[in-house]
Amino acid sequence: MAGAARRGWLRRHGKWLIILPPLLYLLIFFLIPFAFALVISFADTAVRVPPFSDIVSITPDWHLDLTLNLGNFKYLFTDEVYGLSYLYSIKTAFFSTVICLALGYPMAYAIARTSKSTQSILLLIIILPFWTSFLLRVYALEGIIRESGLLNSALLWLGIIDHPLQIMRTTLAVYLGIIYSYLPFMVLPLFATLEKLDHSLLEAAADLGSPPWRAFIDVTLPLSMPGVIAGSMLVFIPAIGEFVIPTLLGGPDNLMIGRVLWDEFFGNRDWPVASAVAIVFLVLLVGPIALYQHYSSKQLES
Repeated sequence: MAGAARRGWLRRHGKWLIILPPLLYLLIFFLIPFAFALVISFADTAVRVPPFSDIVSITPDWHLDLTLNLGNFKYLFTDEVYGLSYLYSIKTAFFSTVICLALGYPMAYAIARTSKSTQSILLLIIILPFWTSFLLRVYALEGIIRESGLLNSALLWLGIIDHPLQIMRTTLAVYLGIIYSYLPFMVLPLFATLEKLDHSLLEAAADLGSPPWRAFIDVTLPLSMPGVIAGSMLVFIPAIGEFVIPTLLGGPDNLMIGRVLWDEFFGNRDWPVASAVAIVFLVLLVGPIALYQHYSSKQLES
């Protein structure tokens, strides 16, 4: 009887034993920090530790006094620095995603069309950079593109250029860093989708007289859209909040929202404004994240 009761309990509540760990993870490392940031965004800056005022206080007659400062959010719309940093971050992330898609789709398609043994080797090459620290990889790229780096030395030696190219501290360096770092995030979802493609559909299209380019547009591309969306979101979402790459490779004109958050928190110590910046930034990401979740679920179902 005890064993039957235990099995019945597991059937009724077993799914919660599986769901509970990720729920606790999200609660501890996302929802609670988000709640703290939301509360701080309505506070005032104060010369204290931590450097913000309390939004809830108790009056001498034991009443709760709630003070919400909306000026932090208003300040974001009156100071053009924040608007420009949001726009620059979105623009940089968008074009980086487009370039990663243009480079990653042919790579994923080629890997998906090779033999299983060759696929393993090529996928290992794609995954290999993840075995190295992200910061070290960015520093390695800096060693390649700086004025005395490997790229300029090779071009000077070949006689292609007469003086070193100025790539560091430019927008080009930021794009190179993001594409170099996030290209595998585009290739892997695309490969997972293209590898499952039913090749009999392409054969049927060929039998019906479609040339290869037409079969690709009518069959392959539509069926690979879940992978395209998933890969694009995996690149776009982290790229829009990138901090390390613009800081190490970019210049003063490459002001992305991650650098603004760092400056407000640790430079100006204006935690209320920094929290407001983070809240607005998260709201901007809700749409892409929801889109990614939708297509991820659709891909899993297929």
